[in-house]
Amino acid sequence: MAGAIASRMSFSSLKRKQPKTFTVRIATMDAEMEFSCEVKWKGKDLFDLVCRTLGLRETWFFGLQYTIKDTVAWLKMDKKVLDHDVPTEEPKTFHFLAKFYPENAEEELVQEITQHLFFLQVKKQILDEKIFCPPEASVLLASYAVQAKYGDYDPNVHKRGFLAQEELLPKRVINLYQMTPEMWEERITAWYAEHRGRARDEAEMEYLKIAQDLEMYGVNYFAIRNKKGTELLLGVDALGLHIYDPDNRLTPKISFPWNEIRNISYSDKEFTIKPLDKKIDVFKFNSSKLRVNKLILQLCIGNHDLFMRRRKADSLEVQQMKAQAREEKARKQMERQCLAREKQMREDAERTRDELERRLMQLKEEATMANEALMRSEETADLLAEKAQITEEEAKLLAQKAAEAEQEMQRIKATAIRTEEEKRLMEQKVLEAEMLALKMAEESERRAKEADQLKQDLQEARESERRAKQKLLEITSKSSYTQSMNSSTTALPTDLPSYNLISESLSFDFKDTDMKRLSMEIEKEKVEYMERSKHLQEQLNELKTEIEALKLKERETALDILHNENSSRGNSKHNTIKKVS
Repeated sequence: MAGAIASRMSFSSLKRKQPKTFTVRIATMDAEMEFSCEVKWKGKDLFDLVCRTLGLRETWFFGLQYTIKDTVAWLKMDKKVLDHDVPTEEPKTFHFLAKFYPENAEEELVQEITQHLFFLQVKKQILDEKIFCPPEASVLLASYAVQAKYGDYDPNVHKRGFLAQEELLPKRVINLYQMTPEMWEERITAWYAEHRGRARDEAEMEYLKIAQDLEMYGVNYFAIRNKKGTELLLGVDALGLHIYDPDNRLTPKISFPWNEIRNISYSDKEFTIKPLDKKIDVFKFNSSKLRVNKLILQLCIGNHDLFMRRRKADSLEVQQMKAQAREEKARKQMERQCLAREKQMREDAERTRDELERRLMQLKEEATMANEALMRSEETADLLAEKAQITEEEAKLLAQKAAEAEQEMQRIKATAIRTEEEKRLMEQKVLEAEMLALKMAEESERRAKEADQLKQDLQEARESERRAKQKLLEITSKSSYTQSMNSSTTALPTDLPSYNLISESLSFDFKDTDMKRLSMEIEKEKVEYMERSKHLQEQLNELKTEIEALKLKERETALDILHNENSSRGNSKHNTIKKVS
């Protein structure tokens, strides 16, 4: 009894010691995950768990977002998860999103998973029209999105209508032009075909490099009022703070770069920006909610820290990540080159095989035609030989009849005709006999000539038969040679290199010469990129001109009009910020 009581007490104490948990659902841009979290967990514990699960090391760009009372909020790292104003029901949902954006995606985003998450988030913002994108740039971005999803363009696979179910362009762009889905697909595919050879991560990076130059990229907008009560918009991004008119989110009225801001603070709903230059007036504004002020301050602190961090030497962790990324990129580049070489060799072998098969079929057709010609020649020779024999027999018969007629004529002449009537009759018969003999002689001569001609035709037919047999012999010898060649090339060469992508079978030594060569290639890529940028701008202008005639002016939005005005003045995102700073 005492033992049973002790065991029950031990079991109940173990039950009490088990930590209490709650369920959390994390939604990324392309997946959902659920975790069981302890009640005592802070925001950092959950955030680190998500990052480890994703294999993400560039954690400073991201955060866990949730919505409270129609206001966006971010999970604080040093505060317990359950102490936040999150809904009580489970699972508690958070969105794993980019909270801060890089100034230069190509230089700052190292990991492929980081690039992919940014690509998905920016693409969604463009399609949802949270980032304004002009029509011609929308088509170009869509072509890179297609390259990232489908790989290289293949006209045999990617046939007309293969993009029918894809969401690639903002609805605003589609409604702005009198163009069918097929016309849009044709223009997207034309650029998609030019991206051949780009891997998924390269296509996504090209997408981000174009998107980061859009005016609304990476900007968080907040409704504010200045001291006079004028309604304005505050924009917070990687470059600094920007003040906009509510109707113009593209061009700021004034900007405060992070390196020119001395202090940012708020008291209740009043927010204060103190410039570094004390001669410039302090800028104060009010927001609608205290919660919004807290969010603005969070974004300011985070963006300012990253701004200063970019202008310092990389930390050891970032240096290691970049080195690993360079090695990984070089390894993948080598693998792609090896695969491309092998693919090219296979395609060459297949083309050779197809050519030999085509040649073999051609030789077979020629052999068939030669056989048919030979058979016709043999039949013609047989007919001519038979006809010559018949003609020769007829000539002999006519000669015999002519001889008999001659004998008859001599016999008649030798016969004595006594009466004049008999003489006249006999003369008439003699004349007729002579004429008959003459005709028979002419016919015999004609038949003899015909026999000679037939003999000559027979000789020519036999000569044609000999030549046909000779040609057939030549074709037969060529055909056997082609078949031997075909059998040796139909199967791909066994000595072709086989590139196994399993890590155990592939190893690369990155020596100094390799890295120097890689550096030279990177410099070459920079020069090529400048040339491509010029070509790209020309293409964008060409497409803009091409579709301009199909534009419905009455459907232009205010942002379309503002963008066109900025473009006509030659204003871009960066030079506009420099002007108003």
